[in-house]
Amino acid sequence: MTQTDATQTVGLGKAGPVPDAAHGTPVVEMRDISITFGSVAALSGVGLRLLPGEVHALMGENGAGKSTLIKALTGVYATDSGTVLVDGEEQEFSTPAAAQAAGISTVYQEVNLVPNLTVAENMMLGREPRWLGMINHRAMNRRAADTLQRLGIDVDPRSTLGSHPIAVQQLVAIARAVDVQARVLILDEPTSSLDADEVAKLFDVMRHLRDKGTAIVFVSHFLDQVYEIADRMTILRNGRLVEERTVAETTQLQLVQLMIGRDLAVLDRLERTAAAPTADRTPLLRAVGLGRKGSLEATDLEVFDGEVIGVAGLLGSGRTELARLLFGADSADEGTIEVRSTRRRLRSPRHAIDRRIAFASEDRKGEGVIADLSVADNMLLALQASRGWMRPIPPAVRTRLVEEYVKALDIRPADPHALMRNLSGGNQQKVLLARWLITEPELLILDEPTRGIDIGAKTQIQALVADLAARGMSVVFISAELEEVLRLSDRLVVMRDRRKIAERPNRDLTVSDVLEVIAGEARPEGAVPDTADTADHPDHAETEARRG
Repeated sequence: MTQTDATQTVGLGKAGPVPDAAHGTPVVEMRDISITFGSVAALSGVGLRLLPGEVHALMGENGAGKSTLIKALTGVYATDSGTVLVDGEEQEFSTPAAAQAAGISTVYQEVNLVPNLTVAENMMLGREPRWLGMINHRAMNRRAADTLQRLGIDVDPRSTLGSHPIAVQQLVAIARAVDVQARVLILDEPTSSLDADEVAKLFDVMRHLRDKGTAIVFVSHFLDQVYEIADRMTILRNGRLVEERTVAETTQLQLVQLMIGRDLAVLDRLERTAAAPTADRTPLLRAVGLGRKGSLEATDLEVFDGEVIGVAGLLGSGRTELARLLFGADSADEGTIEVRSTRRRLRSPRHAIDRRIAFASEDRKGEGVIADLSVADNMLLALQASRGWMRPIPPAVRTRLVEEYVKALDIRPADPHALMRNLSGGNQQKVLLARWLITEPELLILDEPTRGIDIGAKTQIQALVADLAARGMSVVFISAELEEVLRLSDRLVVMRDRRKIAERPNRDLTVSDVLEVIAGEARPEGAVPDTADTADHPDHAETEARRG
């Protein structure tokens, strides 16, 4: 039986995993962990083992249960069932402080230190050395300097933390964890805001700690980074354990399959026939070298009238970052945007709206829905903002627009006075789409417009996108569901690790093609697919009918 088979058979459940002889007994072992929130099972029988002197990647898409498992280990969440063992002894952590006392420390994506204190004060916060009842600053600075030097971090411990870039603050947070003698260090998306040089420095520190025997949990959506730094990985999907594997024995393509939950050999083929832009057409929008430090590498993109651009990639690949730069929600550090052949500076969403560009955010609750306002008020927000608050929309126009879009999008209940909080997720999403359609955009950017909604509402929204494109509107469509992207798009842009890695016309692409590109195992650009040309495929007529 192979190690993988043993892990799957014995698993990380009640019987416990087979220890790795090269590393000895796990320093931390979680067995059969289950957590429910109301009727929702966040974790179901999940396990994790961490060996001393390794970097262990915790992998899974959004909602897989990674954060919940970390919080169960660190005492943030109580478990409904299961056990946690430290050095083979069963433990129950009721608070993060209890977990930290056992040598388990966490450094989160957002650095939770105090920027107006010094580096040393942050590292020793709550554990300051004292003399005659007062803080001994000299001893504190000396101890902090020793810890920083051991980790190879060249920072003055007397300097103010907030004067340093986020990368240095991340390293200081790690140094603080090391100072409390952490045996397990959990790094939750530590590289999300770092550039390549900063990531390299962080990895140097991680390797130093690993070589000294620390077990490191590394949570990241950047596959290249996982393969550069991690030794083993545990993969979660939908709150369940999928598999534990060594990184060296797992290809990126296999990892993507396990995370998404599909076997490429049995994926349904989705056909699309797209009309390629001709050489004499002028794009509605052209982005050249558009980028933002720590967010998105320089990216080129052209969008033509009546075209659906599908954007695919795993979570953290740069999909949303690209959308926000195109809309002016974030400011670009480099590159240019042309709208109708005229260079534009989109300094804010208001500028984008004025150029007839609309954006529906993936964060429906945080950046879209205003729960305590009515359907009508939510629907008319963007139009009112474009007019200015001193020019209210006439009541007759309000009534006409709201009734028209409630009917056109089949919003239920069909009551413009209903509060948004009382609508289902799918109907809330329809209201947000109506909000932007009322502004009559030429380009509509949709970031995960069908996430978390029922299949009926999802089908209606997909049909709406196809209809809008058929009537001449341009759409940038972002979705984690590859079948959905391929069903709707004329061209496909593939993102990974905050950069665009491929752009293909959607003439004969399958889900397996896209997964191979994401995993870095695609056939060369321009290679002829093994499958028959789309026009010869028996489903071609149905595909043409679907897109009108």
